Amino acid sequence: MGLIVKKFGGTSVADIDRIRNVANRIKKTYDLGNNVVVILSAMAGVTDGLIDMAKQITDTPEKRELDVLLSTGEQTTAALLAITLKSMDYPAVSLLGHQAELFTDRTFGNARIVEIGATRIKNLIENHNIVIVAGFQGCDPEGNITTLGRGGSDTTAVAIAAALKADACEIYTDVDGIYTTDPNICKKAKKLVKISYDEMLEMASLGAKILQIRSVEFAKKYSVPIHVRSSFSEEEGTMVVNEDVDMESVVVSGVTCTKDEARITLKRVSDTPGVAAKVFTPIAEANILVDMIIQNTRSEGQTDLTFTVPKDCFNDALDIGKKVAEEIGAENVFGDENIAKVSVTGVGMRSHTGVASKMFAALANENINILMISTSEIRISCIVEEKYAEIAVRALHTAFEIDKI
Repeated sequence: MGLIVKKFGGTSVADIDRIRNVANRIKKTYDLGNNVVVILSAMAGVTDGLIDMAKQITDTPEKRELDVLLSTGEQTTAALLAITLKSMDYPAVSLLGHQAELFTDRTFGNARIVEIGATRIKNLIENHNIVIVAGFQGCDPEGNITTLGRGGSDTTAVAIAAALKADACEIYTDVDGIYTTDPNICKKAKKLVKISYDEMLEMASLGAKILQIRSVEFAKKYSVPIHVRSSFSEEEGTMVVNEDVDMESVVVSGVTCTKDEARITLKRVSDTPGVAAKVFTPIAEANILVDMIIQNTRSEGQTDLTFTVPKDCFNDALDIGKKVAEEIGAENVFGDENIAKVSVTGVGMRSHTGVASKMFAALANENINILMISTSEIRISCIVEEKYAEIAVRALHTAFEIDKI
């Protein structure tokens, strides 16, 4: 007998027929003698619909009340699944975040989990109940409902799996695993049998939208094995696990691409101590994330400072850049939203040379100019013009022979 945590995304519970399909999958696992805890997202499109309704009232709905509103999406699917299982004569109990003792900080809209009590879940499991928990939500120290941000149900699932010391955490979605790149871009994309936590973290941060980053961080911290698989087939998916020796033999495991960034350049900035802090402090105070930063030194003690930000923060970051430019005497400020970031990722980079040169050569062969470069121990990223993004992905996938993994 094992303890299995199963998480189903919005497309998996999009209507009553799909909820019945989920119930049948749970039934099979339970009938094998396993204890089962289920985490559910809201039905596909429901969260966006609730946001739209709130914004019909005001463009800036109060965050506390918005969390109360948005949490009803997961509450609905949890109750419907429990009703479905009970109609099939299976013991099922639905719980909301606070009932599952999922405690968070006070950050409405993007709360972080502080603690999971899980006492009630454990008691229900001991009595052989199938426990269904509404994902994406918790409560703060005052008992207010909080939500965990986009993709928060993944984090709920992994965090509860860690608290229960579950044997596995299965993440069900509309794809059948994690691929070497987006199959919609590259027909040679291949499903990975397994991938390390570090590789998955890099790929998730670089545009792969299969798993929410915080869920992978939880999984790595508590060594929770994640099985990413499809709700609509019985095929084995991809395991996200601790790194093993075999993984290092593969130089590059995946190619990712994101078009969700923009770049800003401050031209002819004084190359003196403290200038960079003057640029990035107000951006940080505006809660704008900065990704890549490049400084090009010029003659006469000047430099050009270029950085990237999320595309939806571009206008705000550009306005801040212009104000700072006046204060520090920069010659000009300009930006570009038509960029893409393509990246290669693999733990094998730690022990293999020539990865960067092969990447740059592959892009050069396609006449793709590299605008910016950044690296980590297991990743190399290049900013290119957006129109070349998909060509770059295919070229890199071929150059590193990833389809032969």
